[in-house]
Amino acid sequence: MLFAEDSTEFSNRIGIGQVTKLSVLPRLEFFLQSEPLAISQSKDQTAVHEGEVFLGVQSVLFVGDESRPTVSISYVRRVHASVAPELDVGTFRQSTSILLSEDLRGFHFDTNGIIAEQVQGDVRRAQFGQTLSISHSLGKFTISGEVWHFSQPFEKANTVGNLWAVSRALRKNLVIDAGFNHGLTKSSTRWEATVGFTYLLPHRLWTARHGFQP
Repeated sequence: MLFAEDSTEFSNRIGIGQVTKLSVLPRLEFFLQSEPLAISQSKDQTAVHEGEVFLGVQSVLFVGDESRPTVSISYVRRVHASVAPELDVGTFRQSTSILLSEDLRGFHFDTNGIIAEQVQGDVRRAQFGQTLSISHSLGKFTISGEVWHFSQPFEKANTVGNLWAVSRALRKNLVIDAGFNHGLTKSSTRWEATVGFTYLLPHRLWTARHGFQP
């Protein structure tokens, strides 16, 4: 669940989202991202919509070691558009990302480079984004901090934010998390707060064959 307030398209917004991932090979997974419910308020008017739906695939290109990071690539395509108001990052028709992750001195680093295609009518524009996050375990909790930037091609502006989150594993296959984000530019959503959970199926969906490990 995500709550946001003070953005260019709304005064406040609540969204219920989900991401379902399916690993079919050790280095390949598919995922479905959707927002079944989005409730927004603007100028004393409340609107209820379904959000957008995306399909994606992610693959590990190089497995990291002590001297080099793990490198992955992902591709995401929108399969259902929505009229629900958008956050500062906006929405895209398709997106490609390069993801790098590394562990160093007890800290986990993730950095992403993103290029996306945004569309308004017949006009298409390229959007560029970068993120850097650092995570560290403190007892039973994991603390994460992130800075991110996305261009806003149709507004001719940039949105920048600072995200902080905390998570805890209740079981080996169940993690709960919560966090908040603060926008740092005039065109950024001012505040966002999130709460959610990640659940890993305890058993394989099918039996591994020919040496593959889904």
